[in-house]
Amino acid sequence: MTTGGNIQDGNIKDGSATAQPPVRKSDEEWRSELTPMEYQVLRQAATERPYTGEYWDTKTEGVYECRACGAELFTSNEKFDSHCGWPSFFAPLAEGTVRYLHDRSMGMDRIEVRCANCDSHMGHLFEGEGFNTPTDQRFCINSVSIRLVPKDNAQDDDGGARQ
Repeated sequence: MTTGGNIQDGNIKDGSATAQPPVRKSDEEWRSELTPMEYQVLRQAATERPYTGEYWDTKTEGVYECRACGAELFTSNEKFDSHCGWPSFFAPLAEGTVRYLHDRSMGMDRIEVRCANCDSHMGHLFEGEGFNTPTDQRFCINSVSIRLVPKDNAQDDDGGARQ
């Protein structure tokens, strides 16, 4: 597994030795706030079926937030069509917005992507697939893990909502 591009050595950890995220809730709280599908994906690291999610093919400009806590994670500027059936991004919004864990489930060795703010499962990171992007990385993210805030609904520089 490579750790080039935006991933610095040491940012990938196995799930046993992770720092506590700022947003911490009990399992009961998460279950009451999330739909059953959101809970399965965000809290239990399930994966939605390809080509079924809300954002896999959207071209709308805006910011993608964590559906569990609202942290801004990705933007439409880094979104690209990878033809994989899930929203794909070549980089997160900023360093430190997501964290990485080794995922050795299902007989594979992958890099899991989680929200750094609430530790919710977003999807996986794949590298070296040959996409014509600045990083040659594909953040393969579940639509149910994110919520798109369209550019027209975003805050302007003065903090007021755009009209």
